[in-house]
Parts: sequence; structure tokens; C-alpha cells
Amino acid sequence: MLTFIKPTLVLDERRARRNIERMAERAGRLGVRFRPHFKTHQSHHVGRIFREFGVEAITVSSVDMASYFAADGWKDILIAFPLNILEIGEICRLASRCSLGLLVESPEGLPALAESVAAPVGIWIKVNVGANRAGVDWNDRDLLTKICREAVRHPRLRLRGLLTHNGRTYAARTSDALARVHADALRKMRRARQALAAAGFRDLEISVGDTPSCSRLDDFDGVDEIRPGNFVLNDVMQLELGICGEKDIAATVACPVVSTHPARNEAVIYGGAIHLSKEDVFSRKEGRIYGRVCRLHGAGWGKILPRTLVSSISQEHGVVKTTASELKKLKAGDILFVLPVHSCLTVNLWKEFIRLDGVKIPTIRSFDI
Repeated sequence: MLTFIKPTLVLDERRARRNIERMAERAGRLGVRFRPHFKTHQSHHVGRIFREFGVEAITVSSVDMASYFAADGWKDILIAFPLNILEIGEICRLASRCSLGLLVESPEGLPALAESVAAPVGIWIKVNVGANRAGVDWNDRDLLTKICREAVRHPRLRLRGLLTHNGRTYAARTSDALARVHADALRKMRRARQALAAAGFRDLEISVGDTPSCSRLDDFDGVDEIRPGNFVLNDVMQLELGICGEKDIAATVACPVVSTHPARNEAVIYGGAIHLSKEDVFSRKEGRIYGRVCRLHGAGWGKILPRTLVSSISQEHGVVKTTASELKKLKAGDILFVLPVHSCLTVNLWKEFIRLDGVKIPTIRSFDI
């Protein structure tokens, strides 16, 4: 049985494997290429599980992460973050090791990139379909066309297609709302592609990727690849959205109880922002939630405790709000398992997972990139 003396990131590999298998099967049924985003787990070990289900192409969120996974033999890597021309040196080294895809949202930087790389690189145009974080507006035909024209001028640049991340799905609280924002994004992507085809840029692909739509919806008409990432571990955010169930959450943070406060029905845990991140979800009934809470059960963790949550958080501390009856079962030295609100951000804080059998699984943070 696992023992803990301080906060520890714990992985249920069986659940992660099941999540991977399920999404790979969905991609097969949908007839789209499965290019999972590896920013969630950030681990060679977890990445290798994807290979067992036929995955050959992956997505990452940085040049460093691309280098990390290229070192483990991945040969088809897309960096789903806009081109940073200050990293062209490392980008050139990567392009000589793998089939590299890059994301752009303006023509700037493409001439310098083309002059520097010795091997071809794929160019994807980041498209904004409404999240308004980054990318070319889907209806800005002039800018989309300018980028395409600049890309095809350079023999070492391969214009691949249009890419978006429809972050609006995370605000969809019903199945109908999820379907609407997904359909809206696909409509905009198809229209952008049609406009570019009319301008002479034909056969461009469409790449989309968010866990809510890829997990729950079946309409991907016109889409060539999907890039979900969060699904491999899932989290409280996905649970609150109804995208996953409790048993689909594959990572948690084991946190020691350091004190209890019966007058407030609260316990203080050793587990704060540096262990969980400060991401939260808001519930009208419960307020801000920084994590759901479970107790030890068998070789892992059990069901979410009713009316129990991490209600506030600071650097090292977490405050768990619970019921009087549940608090009576707790004492200093007990271990509570906190299901993270956003697993991507939580994993990014850690150098390793501890598997349920005690095996340590390093993440990117334990390597010198």
C-alpha cells in the first residue's frame, strides 16, 4: 500500500489506459487522425501507452516539450503554440529530427523561418472561431490569404491547413450548448477553408481539439484530425461539465491532513497552489472549488466525499470544507486525495507521478531539456 508524508501526485495508470483506448476508438469511428495533446501528462511513460493504440502523431505546447518527446522517438510532432521566432535555432534542430508542424497567425516570421530550416516544416494557420485568445479571425479572408501566399513562396514550408482550439466548449453547461458551440466552430472552419480554396489554396486540412467535444460529440464533418489532451487524466472541470465520470479521473494529489477545526467544519491540508495550481471552478451552490476530495480506498482512492471540497488555497495550505460527520472521521496525519480542477496545470507543477504500485514515473520537469 502506498504511504505518503507530503503532497504526492498519484497516477491510476489503469484508468489512464482506459481513457486512451476509448478516445483512440472514437477517433477511428469518426474517421479522423488522432493527434493527442501531450501537455496534459507530460511523460515519456504515459506517452508510450498511446503507441499501443496506434498513435503516431502528437501535439505539444512548446518547443521544449517537442524536444522532450522527440528524444523518446516521436517522429510527427505539432507545436500548437504560435511561432516564436526567437526559438528558430531549436526549431531548426527539431525539424532535422522529426516531421515538425508549426502554428502561425501572421505572415511575419515565415521568411526568417524558411531561411533557417534545412528540413521541411509543416505550417498550420491558427484560426480564432470565437474564444478570442489567439489566431486569425475565421472571417478575415485577406489575412488568411496573405499567410498562405507567404507560406507557399518558400520551398521548405509546407502549408498544411487550418487549426483551432474551441475553448468555448468549456463554458457549455448542457449537451445542447456543447453541440451548438461545436457546430458553430466547425461551420466557421469549413467556411474559412472554402474561402481559401476559392483563392487557390486547395486541399487544406482542418484540425480541431478540445476534450469536451471530442469526448461527447459525433459530428466532425470536414475535420481531418482531432487533438484532445485533457481526456487522458480528466479532472474536476470535466466532471462538472458532465464530460467524464468519477472513475475516469486518473490523477490526484495525496495531501496530508495537518489540523482539523470542528467549529468551522474545516480541515487544513498540506497541499496548496504549488501542488494543485490555483485553477478553480465556480458552483452557485458551493462557491469556488479548488478540488474535490476522496479518502483512501483499497490500492487507490474512493468516491468523492459528499459536501466536501477544497474551498480555499494558498501557497502550501489548502482548506477543506466538509460536514460535521465527515470531519469527525478525520485527524492529523490522515491522507486526503484531492482531484485537481485542471489536470494539465497540476501535472505541470510536478517532476513525477507515483503509480498505485509505488513506481515513480518522471515527467518533463525532471529532465534537463
